[in-house]
Formats: sequence, C-alpha cells, structure tokens
Amino acid sequence: MKVVLNKRGKWLLGGAALLLTATPSFALFGIGDIVFDPTSYASLVSQLTTLQTQYTMLKNNIEHFSLKSQWQTTLHALENVNVRNVFGETNGMTTALNSNSPSASSTAWTAASVPLSSDSTTYLQTQSIGSSQLSQLAMIEASDAASPDCMTAVGQYRAARAANTTANSSLAGSQLDGSTATNSEVQQLNLLNAAEAQKMSEMQSQGALATCVASQMMLTNMQQRNAAAADLNTAAFVQVQRSTNDVSAANEGNTWQTYLP
Repeated sequence: MKVVLNKRGKWLLGGAALLLTATPSFALFGIGDIVFDPTSYASLVSQLTTLQTQYTMLKNNIEHFSLKSQWQTTLHALENVNVRNVFGETNGMTTALNSNSPSASSTAWTAASVPLSSDSTTYLQTQSIGSSQLSQLAMIEASDAASPDCMTAVGQYRAARAANTTANSSLAGSQLDGSTATNSEVQQLNLLNAAEAQKMSEMQSQGALATCVASQMMLTNMQQRNAAAADLNTAAFVQVQRSTNDVSAANEGNTWQTYLP
C-alpha cells in the first residue's frame, strides 16, 4: 500500500530523522540559535564546584576565634631583690642583681669576699705552678672573674624581663583578640613571627644564665678536684715519711717536727 505524505507529514518525518541522528549539542524549543551541550554543562558544573571549594578554603582562612581568652595565661613578673646591707658588706649587690651593671657587680663581689693579705701574696710568690697553694689561688681568681659576671647576668635578666613586660602583654592581647581586626591570615602570621622573635630574645637571656650556671659548676668542680688531689698528696707524703723516719718509742728523743698524722 502506498502511503502519501502531505507537506506537514514530511516536515514531521524530517524532524524525527534529525533527532535520531543529532549530536550531543541540540536546539531547544525548536530555535536553532539556542544549543544545549551536555559536555559543556558538565565542565561548568566542575568549575563551579572548584570555585566553591576555593571559597570555602578562603573563608576558613579568615575565620577568627571569638573565645581566645580560654588560652590566656599570666605573665609572672620578677620582683626586685633587696639584699640587706648592715655594715657595707653587700655594697652594690642590690643594684647588681636588679640591673645590668658590671661595675656594681664587681663592687659587690669585692665587698662580700675575703681578700688575700699582703703576707699571703709574699708567701705565694715562693710557690711553684701546680702546688696546692697556687691551685687554690687559681680557683679564687677564677671565682673573682666568673661570680661578678653571674651577678650581672641575673640583674640583666631581671631588668630585661621588666622592660619586655609591655611588649609581651601587647602581643598576648593581640593573640587573644577575638575581633576581625587581628584575625586575618596575614595578621595571624605576623603575630606568629613576633612571638618567635620574643622567644628568641628569651632564649638568649636564658643562655646567659645557663652560661653563669656552667661557670659556677666549673668552680665547684675545681674546688672538689683540688681538695681530692690535696688529700691524695698528703696521704702519699705521710706514707713516704713514715717509711724513711723511725717513729718508734726507742727513737723518741729525736723529735720529728714535720710529721703529718
């Protein structure tokens, strides 16, 4: 049977054939100028998702904490030490322990330590290097050099701690600020850098104190070492004298004046 299509039927048949052979891009509502491409749509959705992720990340970067006070600690200030001075025996010590004053430290140590007499100086001139007497003199001289330096280090630390109180409090206030004034990413990084700088200053001051402690330990070890060496030397000297000198009662008429018990 022969089918005869009118003009309208031909148009419908042609449109159906066009739809069956269409590419992913096709016209909407029969208007050829408006084309829908599924591939481009998927790419646009992916781009929008990426932008959304970036926006969320940036938003989190500038997000600030509003309850920072829960991290706040108290800065313990060092109180000034006041050394009693009744007869002038500690002249300069209070100043030395509270400020960076090497001259006050030297004055205080000289006033508080026992000096060597002129007779001791004359006696020590007859001694040789390595003797017990000159070893003790070396310990005294090392102590006279290191101890005033330690007093200066303590005073310097106290003075610096007091001077840095304002800067430390200001930094702590900015770190604990819950407003948007100090909570941008760059501002927070600047606060971290400032905190690291303050930490470095504190470590340097602590290093000076650690050096002082090490020098005092050296002096203590020197004293203990010299005392131990003197004991050994005395024991050896007594042994030699006892082996060369008869100390029995039969020879008691010959009194030994240099005997060491």
